[in-house]
Amino acid sequence: MISQQDFQELKYKTLKYFWGYDHFRDSQETIIDSVINEKDTLVLLPTGAGKSLCYQLPALLKEGTCLIISPLLALMKDQVSQLKSKGIEAEYLSSELDEYDAETIYDRCKEGLTKMLYISPERLTNKQFIQNIEEIQLSFIAVDEAHCISEWGQDFRPSYQNIKEFRKNNPNIPCLALTATATPKVLEEIKTKLELKNVTIFQKSFKRENIKIFSEEVSDKFQRVFNILKYTNESGIVYVRTRKEAELLTEFLHKNQLKHVDFFHAGLTTKEKNTRQQTWNASNNNVLISTNAFGMGIDKDNVRFVIHYSPSPSIENYYQEIGRSGRDGKKSFAFLLWNQQELQNFDQILKNQIPNKAEFLKIITYLYSIFQVAEFELPEKVFQLNFNGIQNFTKFSTAKIKNVLNFLHNQEIIYFNDNKSLSSLQLLMQADEIDQLPQKDAYFIELMLRSISGITTHKVMFSEQQVSNKIGISIHLIKERLKELQQKNYLEYVDGALSSIKFLKPRDERIINSSYWKLFEHIQKNKIQKWEEMKFFIEDNQYCKMKLILAYFGEKNSKNCGQCTVCEKNKQSIFGKNISAQLLNALAKRPATIEELSIQMSFHSKESILENLIFLLDSGKVKMLNFRTYSLT
Repeated sequence: MISQQDFQELKYKTLKYFWGYDHFRDSQETIIDSVINEKDTLVLLPTGAGKSLCYQLPALLKEGTCLIISPLLALMKDQVSQLKSKGIEAEYLSSELDEYDAETIYDRCKEGLTKMLYISPERLTNKQFIQNIEEIQLSFIAVDEAHCISEWGQDFRPSYQNIKEFRKNNPNIPCLALTATATPKVLEEIKTKLELKNVTIFQKSFKRENIKIFSEEVSDKFQRVFNILKYTNESGIVYVRTRKEAELLTEFLHKNQLKHVDFFHAGLTTKEKNTRQQTWNASNNNVLISTNAFGMGIDKDNVRFVIHYSPSPSIENYYQEIGRSGRDGKKSFAFLLWNQQELQNFDQILKNQIPNKAEFLKIITYLYSIFQVAEFELPEKVFQLNFNGIQNFTKFSTAKIKNVLNFLHNQEIIYFNDNKSLSSLQLLMQADEIDQLPQKDAYFIELMLRSISGITTHKVMFSEQQVSNKIGISIHLIKERLKELQQKNYLEYVDGALSSIKFLKPRDERIINSSYWKLFEHIQKNKIQKWEEMKFFIEDNQYCKMKLILAYFGEKNSKNCGQCTVCEKNKQSIFGKNISAQLLNALAKRPATIEELSIQMSFHSKESILENLIFLLDSGKVKMLNFRTYSLT
């Protein structure tokens, strides 16, 4: 039996060896001790407070495999990739893996080699999973993004209800629930629905004293982003709403000689994403312009600013995104750029992307009919998805169609892949049957066998570009030939550059008409409510921005932050803030524009700077070099 002292030493050695830290942050150590002592534990820590370590480190110290339940495949992949890079045995199970890959993962867990197994909550009802899990020693269950269990959370996932039943069948396994964004109402629901017994709760204030929040009504956003980045030689993130905005803004900044900027979105290949993320991670001044596809699981402590080119859809999202700055505790900045026209546009966009019941059912019916899926049938194939086909048939917007597809994906009715990825190939015949095919087909399949190993036994991910380089045939021709051979049922081919879907549950019209429609409707109403709350946060100019966030998360008696846009404005209206001395010091170094002065003075409001400059111009201490630049006289 290991002594308490030896155990404490082992805990710190593990922290140092795998993560490179000498000390734990905030309440991490007491949370880890609670998990190790097999207590049900509920953790509410803001983004950037190091929640993942609270289950990853005890998973290494305890015998068996830690089962981590997470709602997002991208987050699972990211976490597993990071753990493996540290030399830690971790795996994830998802619907995109075939049975061969899944069995290999189960076997490693049974042998006690895999310390962490990430799954989606839907898998808890999967027969193959239930059979295998009985032979795996589980150390504890970690429920990540636990707010998804609540109907009032911003990411409600009904499949999280499966956890309660799974815990009933495994009553002696302790549970750790973690979230970064939960209101008091959501927190109570987590406790109840997970049936946490004698639960130890760790809750840290959401206040981030080192983040200065700016909310600016701006008409020319490209120019405003340029002005901020031009005078800022530090690392940051610019969040935009669409892939096109990410690319156009990057192009504009490059044209204006800002070369330390790149874009990031779900349309990039995995290799492109990894390269850009690694460049940004390693840099002290690189800026990524991204959709919300970027940010989950990032571990970079010197992000100095986050700019929201457009508002987030909810306060939860906004808080998580600004929380990716200043994780080292140093002063950081959050810019929220908006205008009235845009808010009205978003109101309209939100309404336009929500189908009524007839439209909802028409989209789903089309999916089943185009791929010839009968009632109660569950095909095994992966199908290529032609968006134009759905649009031409339904006459609905892409936004409505994607909204329904994403809903079906989140409920694991389908696996919807809208990202660029590697293609997949599997031969549907024995190798000795190839000789009996027409010579042209046999020759091409032989070429594939020589270029891609393993396709006779299971689905293999591959790159058409690499095959093209090997065999000297164009990518276009390779794809055309593979599609022809697929139509003849010789092989199964999925083009990674196109959207695809795989049906995960049998077609059931009755459930879709009732339960799924009601659930879809509830989620849409919740989405609208969250946006209304966000809109109030954006437009309000009376209450401290940080105080509004804290009140939203249930911290009612907090003080004003004293540094956000509203607090600065209130200070100036009360005291008539005199910053003349700071301006003279800044101009003594070199002439500057108002934008440059604003950034040199911790992004002080331009209105206040202009007021003080007018006073200094009148008193003859400052002169204008041209219509924008000021210097000392």
